[in-house]
Amino acid sequence: MLGGEPQDVLIDGSVIAEVGVGLPADGAEVVEADGKVLLPGLVDLHTHLREPGREDSETVLTGTRAAASGGYTAVFAMANTFPVADTAGVVEQVYRLGQEHGYCDVQPIGAVTVGLEGRKLAELGAMHESAAGVTVFSDDGKCVDDAVIMRRALEYVKAFGGVVAQHAQEPRLTEGAQMNEGVVSAELGLGGWPAVAEESIIARDVLLAEHVGSRVHICHLSTAGSVEIVRWAKSRGIDVTAEVTPHHLLLTDELVRSYNPVYKVNPPLRTERDVLALREALADGTIDIVATDHAPHPHEDKDCEWAAAAMGMVGLETALSVVQETMVETGLLDWAGVADRMSVKPAKIGQAAGHGRPVSAGEPANLTLVDTAYRGSVDPAGFASRSRNTPYEGRELPGRVTHTWLRGKATLVDGKLT
Repeated sequence: MLGGEPQDVLIDGSVIAEVGVGLPADGAEVVEADGKVLLPGLVDLHTHLREPGREDSETVLTGTRAAASGGYTAVFAMANTFPVADTAGVVEQVYRLGQEHGYCDVQPIGAVTVGLEGRKLAELGAMHESAAGVTVFSDDGKCVDDAVIMRRALEYVKAFGGVVAQHAQEPRLTEGAQMNEGVVSAELGLGGWPAVAEESIIARDVLLAEHVGSRVHICHLSTAGSVEIVRWAKSRGIDVTAEVTPHHLLLTDELVRSYNPVYKVNPPLRTERDVLALREALADGTIDIVATDHAPHPHEDKDCEWAAAAMGMVGLETALSVVQETMVETGLLDWAGVADRMSVKPAKIGQAAGHGRPVSAGEPANLTLVDTAYRGSVDPAGFASRSRNTPYEGRELPGRVTHTWLRGKATLVDGKLT
C-alpha cells in the first residue's frame, strides 16, 4: 500500500469507498496485492497518439491501450497530428475517440500556432471553449522561436488559466543536428545539437512568463544547464514547471556509438553529467514531473540509416520501470515521490479532473497496482502500442504494472488488457 502499512482498499462503482485494515470482502471481487504498491493512476502530460493522420504508427485506441498497460489513467495528446490539432474540430475529434475507447482519459493538447508554423496564433480560445476544454498548448516537435508570438500566447492563455508547453530548441543552432553536441558527436562526425539551443529558449521563456505573469511549462528538459535556469526562475517566483523523460534519466549519448536509430530522439540523449543532474533535479522538485514523450514510429521510419531515421521513442509501457530503476532503487525518491511526480503534479499542471488524487475514501478509483519485486527483460513484441521503437529491447528493468483501474473499471488485470 502507498504511504505506510498494508491496507485494504474497497472500490464501490467508480469511487474508493473505504481504506483500512481488515475490511470485509463479502461479495466483492478480491485482488490479492501482498507486497505490491498501490499508486494513484499515472498521468502523462506528453504523449503522441498520432491520430488523425499517422495511424500507421499509433491510434488513440492502441496508444491508450499502451497507456493502461503502463499504469496510466490519463494522457495528454500532443498536437502534431495531420491535420494539426489547431482548431476546435480536431481537438474534439481526439477527445471523443478517447471517450469511445475507454482505456484511459485522453485530453488533447492544442497547437500554439496555426499548422505548427510559428507565424500566427491558433484558435486557443475556441479550443479551450470546445468540448475538449483544452488548457495546455504546445507546438511540440517545433519550438515557438518567435518571442513576440510566444509572448502573445502566454498573454492569451493567462485569461483562462492555461499553460504554454514549450519545446525548447533554437532552430538556428540545431540545423542538421543528429545528436548531442560533444565529444561523441565529434568522434562520430555527426551534426551536434548543443545544450545552449535548449537553455537559451528556456531562459527567454521564463523571463517572458515573469513579464506577462503567465504559466510556462518546459517539455523534455535534458541538460544540467537547463536545470540551473529553471531552479533560478523558481527562486524568483516565476510560474514555471518542467518535465523530464524516462530515457533522459537513464540513457546517454554514448549509446549513439552503435549508430542504432532507436537511440535517435529530440532532444537528444545527453551526457552522464546531464543524466545525474536531471535525477537530482527531479528528486529536489526543480523538475516537477516525469512525462514519457511517447513517440511511436512505424518500422520503416527507424529501420534505416541514422541520418534518415525519425526521432523518437515509445515510452508508455516502460516509464514506471525506468523511474523505479533510476529514482527509487537509487534512493532518490520513495514511492510517494513517484506518485507525486507521475500522477499528482502532472494532473495539477494539466488540470486533469479526477486524476492525481489521494488513495482515500471518496476519491475516484483511478489506480495502478505495481509488483515492485518483479524484474524482467523488455520484449517489444508484447507491447500494446502499434510501434516497437523502444531503446530498452532486451534490457532488464524492475517493476511491472499488474492492474490498472479507470474510475473503478479494470483496464488491466494480471498484466493483461481487459
